[in-house]
Amino acid sequence: MNIKKELTDILCSVAKEMGLDASKICVVFSNRPELCDYQCNFAMLVAKALGEKPIELAEKIVKNIEKNAKNAKKYEFSAVMPGFINIKVTNLALSEFCNFIKNDKNLGVEQVEKPRLVFFDYGGANVAKELHVGHLRSPIVGEAMKRLHAVMGDRVLADVHLGDYGLQMGLTLLQLKIDGFLDKFFEKNAKIQDLALENVTLDLLNEEYPKASKRKDVDEEFKKQADDFTLYIQQKKEPYYTIYKKIKDLSVAEIQKNYALLNTQFDFYYGESDAQGSIDETVQIFVDKALARESEDALVVDVALEGEHIPIPKKSEDEPQRYKNPMPPAIIKKYNGGDVYATTDIATILIRNRDYHPDEIIYLTDNRQIMHFKQVFRCCKLAGISPESQKLTHIAFGTMNGQDGKPFKTRSGATVKFKDVVNLLISKAEEKLASNGIKGDRELARKIGVGAMKFGDLSNTVEKDYVFDIDKFLSFDGKTGPYIQYTIARINSILSKANFKGGEINIQSEEERNIALAILKLNSAYNVCYEAYSLNALCLATFDLASAFSTLYNNHKILAEIDENVKQSLLALSLLVKACLEKALWTLGIDTVEKM
Repeated sequence: MNIKKELTDILCSVAKEMGLDASKICVVFSNRPELCDYQCNFAMLVAKALGEKPIELAEKIVKNIEKNAKNAKKYEFSAVMPGFINIKVTNLALSEFCNFIKNDKNLGVEQVEKPRLVFFDYGGANVAKELHVGHLRSPIVGEAMKRLHAVMGDRVLADVHLGDYGLQMGLTLLQLKIDGFLDKFFEKNAKIQDLALENVTLDLLNEEYPKASKRKDVDEEFKKQADDFTLYIQQKKEPYYTIYKKIKDLSVAEIQKNYALLNTQFDFYYGESDAQGSIDETVQIFVDKALARESEDALVVDVALEGEHIPIPKKSEDEPQRYKNPMPPAIIKKYNGGDVYATTDIATILIRNRDYHPDEIIYLTDNRQIMHFKQVFRCCKLAGISPESQKLTHIAFGTMNGQDGKPFKTRSGATVKFKDVVNLLISKAEEKLASNGIKGDRELARKIGVGAMKFGDLSNTVEKDYVFDIDKFLSFDGKTGPYIQYTIARINSILSKANFKGGEINIQSEEERNIALAILKLNSAYNVCYEAYSLNALCLATFDLASAFSTLYNNHKILAEIDENVKQSLLALSLLVKACLEKALWTLGIDTVEKM
């Protein structure tokens, strides 16, 4: 049952009977809920062309609607200045809607007309580098976006796409070798497969990579050696390749644990390395189609469109070349024959299309990679690696900042570790629970703490930076994750104490009306988020439903209700609210809790 569609059909039917162009009819939620529930400005759009006043045309439309007694029982239409058609949904219609969706497997969430296969690429952790605060948003937003598509009826697949073959691997191996941790692997006749990485731990890797990364910026020879080590890994040269695999296994096990803390799940734990078998084929496609050219010993593809990458005249010979609307060529082969990120991403798309044929591939990274994905997508379309019908989407998100408005860091200015953020959230949640008399339940604290962070993140439009305010996020009041979780826990408490026999929902009071309307808006929010590639509308609508229920709870003593029919109806409505909130939280990747 879709009330908005039903209202649109009613208006379209009447408009056609009156000889009007019904294509401009659009029914929306009212921005003046105290006056009506929905409104339509159709009369204002077409009146001038007909030589009529908008209000008079609106009145004619309403009169024609009122001739249909069936519609009059469910909806109240009225014409108001300057020509709006206001619509109020009757209690009868709201009751019918609630009773329909409580028995619907999708809880009334409209499904996409043509389900697609959507392949998600998010997470993007780098092997041999510890996850930090900058790695939080991709799994948070990516997991929620994937679940949203599943809720709407699409088939979904997700790949973490590890950074496991880039320069960071060459840098790490080189630093480990210099510091003597790999001596056994380089001994003559060493049985490298049987050797263990002695004394090489995640903590050591977290020291070695930053050390190497700093050195490469000041030591050109070191940087060249690291480039060579990276190339050796890509060529599967020993012992470099075996060492690399052992480091990768060590890192991936920890990465999986960290992502599990966020309820983030992947179908594939592939990485850049998995594209290596298709790199030569990928490059050859561009060569065969005359799309690649040599530039300073590298192989590049021109992806600029007309009006992009226009040279600005130099003022002197020494001045570096600058461009208007810069769109540089995409490098697909480095000067030394090594592969680059663009090449592996293009090859990965080639593999995914060959193996799964997705209708859309969605990437989620921070906004610093906007140019990279523009180049990759254009390369894929130019070469036919991505078919015309396939949609390639890059969701670029902003940064998580401290209260000073700058990227979130420790007091000393160091980057905050991923696990430290999660542990901080858990500790703060434990303090909150202790004040409510609940102690020693760390898993409950994790669900609340992580849920608080996720809701705080997803409540913002995805492309914008936001402030990480842990006290605000963990508040049990206001637009927060814990407030939603607490509302569900409250409903659990009511239902556990009630003798709920099941039954129909009969909307009567204003508070019940507001709940039903909030559910309507929540269901509409799924489609809004689907179209916008952002979850903030779903967060807001979920809060509004929880808030509407809290008002009912405060104004009506459900368990003490004398009229048994009214009581059972309220309990049925409470159960429906619980189901709708749980579905929304699941979509956002947030756990529900039984108690708080």
